[in-house]
Parts: sequence; C-alpha cells; structure tokens
Amino acid sequence: MNKIVKGDTVVVIAGKDKGKQGQVLRVLGDKLVVGGVNQVRRHQKPNPMRGVEGGIVTKNMPLAISNVAILNPETNKADRVGIKLVEAEGKVKRIRIFKSNGAEIGV
Repeated sequence: MNKIVKGDTVVVIAGKDKGKQGQVLRVLGDKLVVGGVNQVRRHQKPNPMRGVEGGIVTKNMPLAISNVAILNPETNKADRVGIKLVEAEGKVKRIRIFKSNGAEIGV
C-alpha cells in the first residue's frame, strides 16, 4: 500500500515549488504528477489525426514522492502517513492514518 495515492492533497516540501499545494493526478512508481505544481512549457507539433493543435503548451511534470507530504485538513499543515491494521469481518485491513493526530485518511 502506497502512503500517497491518487486524489490526495499534498504540499511540496522541497524544490523550486516549495510550499505549493495540489492534488495528486497520477502515481508513477516513486514519482507523482501533482496538478499545478512543477509545470513546464513545451513545444508541441500539430497532429491533425488526433485533433491536436501545435504551439507552446504548459504541462505538469513528475515530481519525486520524497519531495511532497500529505496535507492534514484539520491542522492545514504537512503531515506524515502511518499504517494501522484494523480487523473487520474476520479480515485484517490496512488503513492510512495521520501521524500527528491518528485520524484516518479518507480519499
């Protein structure tokens, strides 16, 4: 189980975008794509078969997972993630919790 998953709100704790917040759009192994963070401008060729116009486009690039921390909505600060084992209906489930206050992380 990954500690940060798609849909989580994260804050950047290192790099040129330090302090920015955004939502995780994709998880790519040990990298994340976060909306509105680590944006670059790229030249794009037109592709009439796909209906893509040419020009300079802005896109989100992957960011190392170690450079972000999950945002705790209660404290509005970056927090660490812990894993707690909970037994339900005879099965053991792993749930994510905030380390600071032990609250369950809901997506």
